[in-house]
Amino acid sequence: MKPLRIIAGDATSPQAKGPKLIAHVCNDIGGWGKGFVVAVSRRWPEPEAEFRAWHRGRSGNDFGLGAVQVVRVRPDVWVANMVGQRGIRTGSGGPPIRYDAVARCLAALADHAVELGAGVHMPRIGCGLAGGKWSRIEPLISDNLCAKDVEVTVYDRS
Repeated sequence: MKPLRIIAGDATSPQAKGPKLIAHVCNDIGGWGKGFVVAVSRRWPEPEAEFRAWHRGRSGNDFGLGAVQVVRVRPDVWVANMVGQRGIRTGSGGPPIRYDAVARCLAALADHAVELGAGVHMPRIGCGLAGGKWSRIEPLISDNLCAKDVEVTVYDRS
């Protein structure tokens, strides 16, 4: 089992050699424009364009909670759009994070990482706008990625 590394830095600028898979959590309503996705879009246009097309075509594809879309942005870098959030945060109701969907996304992400021979890089997924708790997300990462010998680096922007 690989240890989970947490370092200071920017997940859109992974600190590693070799193939890299940058993972983040998206919502299931096709919204893109706040949180970590802003940094992703500043660096590469493809993940947003592909996410929006995936959402538009959702009646004929796998778009939905628990689904993952992997988009190549450089020869050795991919971005994983992981649908782990139901809607967006509103004034009332609970947080939009869906831990079961995040777990399914991470299991699928592990398969992609192994296939690409890539390490996974991410912010503290699901803990910003999605309203998740790191104490619930970290074990999902450990169980679905680290336990499958996938190297995982989490970036804190502190």
